[in-house]
Amino acid sequence: MNNVIECKNLTHYYGKKKVFENLNFQVSKGSILGLLGKNGTGKTTTINILNGFLQPRSGECLIFGENTQHLSPQTKSRIGFLIEGHIQYSFMNIRQIERFYSGFYPNWKPAPFWELMSKLDVPHTQKISTMSCGQRSQVALGLILAQDPDLLILDDFSMGLDPGYRRLFIDYLREYAKAENKTVFTTSHIVQDMERLIDDLLIIDCKGVLAQTSVTQFMDSFNRFDFELENDKADMKNASFVVNLDKMKNKVELYTYSSESIVKKYLDDNNIKASNFAQVKMVLEDAFIGLTGKY
Repeated sequence: MNNVIECKNLTHYYGKKKVFENLNFQVSKGSILGLLGKNGTGKTTTINILNGFLQPRSGECLIFGENTQHLSPQTKSRIGFLIEGHIQYSFMNIRQIERFYSGFYPNWKPAPFWELMSKLDVPHTQKISTMSCGQRSQVALGLILAQDPDLLILDDFSMGLDPGYRRLFIDYLREYAKAENKTVFTTSHIVQDMERLIDDLLIIDCKGVLAQTSVTQFMDSFNRFDFELENDKADMKNASFVVNLDKMKNKVELYTYSSESIVKKYLDDNNIKASNFAQVKMVLEDAFIGLTGKY
């Protein structure tokens, strides 16, 4: 089976409010896919449907070929799930919680857990309730990896982690997933973290799927051009190639899948005079904002 996850024509509403409609995507074995979108676009809803916590209005999701509403215990044991907020038994200490969790997972591998715990610089007898938010997050992430799941579903995994811990975990997770041929489906509000971690991306908004491709292909094909207009009343928003356009007085940021030559030809054909025309190199966060808008 090449696809670990398959979602087909997924539609969900909260009351009369549409979250998404006819959402389709797949996650292939051994890949790391990041689900990106602004707040309220359905990222956590998708995670909850994948885990069988929420039934969609229509459509279906399959994990390892089974409908997520009726996963067998055997399939559930192959999934490591991190919920937003990193809920744990905070009255336990590090040693106790590792021992407690290990009893539920026959394939338990403690090495990843203790490797991450060694970075915390806290005694193993310290209660989790007395740790910082970032330290508690690190404990939760270590417990997920020690389960040795074939599929990791991580909802906002970087919540509470400071930049150093985030970099540590991202690098560790990517190396671990690739070495062990694990499949990862993840969300995060910190897009620069995702660029370092993921192979493929799925960007959604209230209208549907905006992009579904590899990170490399997306970054190679999506462009930003900056220029200044002689006439700040000139309007380009209706040009067919414009994905997004941010204009302040005469300064323009234009986002498009088209080439520089096509943009310049449009300006010439419509007698729109522009100066200081330049293509701007983007990181993933720039491209995400360019695709979804700043507001």
